[in-house]
Amino acid sequence: MSERTGFGAGRPIVLRGGTVLPMEGRRVLPGADVLVTGDRIAAVGPALDVPEGTAEIDASGGIVMPGMIDTHRHMWQTALRGYGADWTLTQYFVWFYLEHGKLFRPEDVHAGNTLAAIEALDAGVTTVVDWSHGLRTPDHADAAADALQGVPGRYVLAYGNLHRPPAEWTAAPEFRDFVRRRVTGDDLLGFQIAFDVLGDPSFPERPAFEVARDLGVSVTTHAGVWGATGDDGLRLMHEHGFMTPGTVYVHAASLSADSYHRIAATGGSVSVSTESEQSAGQGYPPTWALRAHGIPVSLSMDTSVWWSGDLFSAMRATLGADRSREHLEAHARGETVTHCALRADQVVDWATRGGAAAIGRDDLGVVAPGKKADLVLIKNDASPVSFPLLNPFGHVAFQAQRGDVHTVLVDGRVVKHGHRLAGIDLDAARASAERTVEHLRSEMGEEAWAKGMDPDVPETKILDNPYTYTDYRSDATHRR
Repeated sequence: MSERTGFGAGRPIVLRGGTVLPMEGRRVLPGADVLVTGDRIAAVGPALDVPEGTAEIDASGGIVMPGMIDTHRHMWQTALRGYGADWTLTQYFVWFYLEHGKLFRPEDVHAGNTLAAIEALDAGVTTVVDWSHGLRTPDHADAAADALQGVPGRYVLAYGNLHRPPAEWTAAPEFRDFVRRRVTGDDLLGFQIAFDVLGDPSFPERPAFEVARDLGVSVTTHAGVWGATGDDGLRLMHEHGFMTPGTVYVHAASLSADSYHRIAATGGSVSVSTESEQSAGQGYPPTWALRAHGIPVSLSMDTSVWWSGDLFSAMRATLGADRSREHLEAHARGETVTHCALRADQVVDWATRGGAAAIGRDDLGVVAPGKKADLVLIKNDASPVSFPLLNPFGHVAFQAQRGDVHTVLVDGRVVKHGHRLAGIDLDAARASAERTVEHLRSEMGEEAWAKGMDPDVPETKILDNPYTYTDYRSDATHRR
């Protein structure tokens, strides 16, 4: 850490006098300190005695909570921030899967990942699962990993390739070589395999699952996406023994009760991207169903091509969608909801401890001695919204924004303080993103670039598998 921040390497740090959310039940610790030594939380409590030379951060009037964890973000697409604001999911498929996704060079993947990683830290998201399905070549994959290791956050690289069959690219020597070279046990860079299961009765994805099993890594898959993936894929996974406790099902918004039962019975979890589901059309945000089936939940933002890259928006949208459905169904029965089923503390839990559970990290997502020092201080003395602080969970879920993130620690290292990122070259990230945009506009041409913000959709691609590497089509995408 640079000297201008005042936090030297190895120096203990204490956050003094904040309202601490340990994320162990609904406990709130007012006026508590959090002592960090090395990469771990050493102690939590009031008026802690600390080692001589400890750096102090005034957390009074603020909230200290675990770093937030995003379990599904297509980081490589971030240079296109807001470009698809008015897209449907089908238009997204047309743009990335059918027409322009192959235009991304390794340096464009690097630019997107770098910008997304910086944005996450700025918003208090200390861990991101990079659902990286743009890795067409080993150079693209190395660029993705290089970018993540160049920004001081915690990441999981979920390796994918939307343009080749999963069984093909996972069997390729260059994939195994990448795993050998880059998956080294780095505590700050985890690894998953990312691909979708289309429901083809021949189950062509089986070899990819076997590779994941052989490597001992988890699979993350878009499941329950209206018109693309559904119950047939999960049934095949279950019948062949590939629904495991480590499997993360993204969206899970267009599934039957049978599929939810299978996920619950096999111990999987669901990454809910509420802003995405309610806007793009994967299905109604499914937290109401997941709660009913006892399925663990984590939160994610999906892609900055549309949505905000923070989890404050995700928490807020999730509460709104879940409660809206609860009220709507009650009104249809002539009833009135008197107490909310989904509470603010639950979505804060999903954004922290839920994400940690999804990626198999019980040392993240809580504020307790011995746990990793991935911490966020929400404090903004210049904002009238920072007080009074009456319901800390409600404040995080409904009142806080990325601009209120005062301090962020990852692995005990201060990466943001006083509302300013530390050790980040934002000018370089901006220049790289601009080069990516210039490249895409040049390759597409100005007419196609402008049209791409509202692309036409071929009739054959409505309610259909978007992948170009297979001719499989299913009647299941054409009926409820």
